[in-house]
Amino acid sequence: MSRARVHNFTISLDGFGTGVDLKLESPFGHAGQRLHQWMFATRFAGATILGRDTGTSGVDNAMAEQHGPGIGAEIMGAGKFGPPGWQDDPDWTGWWGEDPPFHTPTYVLTHRPRPSIEMEGGTTFHFLDAPPAEALAVAKEAADGGDVRIGGGPSMLRDFLAAGLVDHLHVVQVPILLGRGVRLWDGLEGWEEGYDVEVVSTPSGVTHLTFTR
Repeated sequence: MSRARVHNFTISLDGFGTGVDLKLESPFGHAGQRLHQWMFATRFAGATILGRDTGTSGVDNAMAEQHGPGIGAEIMGAGKFGPPGWQDDPDWTGWWGEDPPFHTPTYVLTHRPRPSIEMEGGTTFHFLDAPPAEALAVAKEAADGGDVRIGGGPSMLRDFLAAGLVDHLHVVQVPILLGRGVRLWDGLEGWEEGYDVEVVSTPSGVTHLTFTR
């Protein structure tokens, strides 16, 4: 049975999944790259994001590597696909160049859909104006028996969590305070009661929280 999964979603100690003042030069706003330094240090990120063959191979890497296996489609919010205003740029094809790291049908939730974009490496971006349950049904059909990765950002992910649609959630809490931005957990009091929870802290200082239905 196809599941909805979230991997490597990173938040600050005060619960923010992104900062403020997002723009082309700073996709996470005032947070910069501080939320994701733990992942950039891993061998997984080196191979899939940074184009290098070095990096750590400990617990952080093992957790990060679970991002890919078994995934048949992805759903992301408009804020992950591009900076504010990208809908006004017909040439915008995402942050990731000609070969995005998804390699599956990828559904971008936006109130301003546009024609699909076929990229190298098996990624095709489709643009949907749909509520979470409807978008997940479309993505599961495209996944053809594989799982669907819910990619964020925090507002979009919160909607999927509130709707009870996520089967597996991997959140990484990093020891920084952002003070401003978009929180993941707002309005989700008691959400964890339907899940088994595992917590692992690593030498990098981050804490991996895994919620499995």
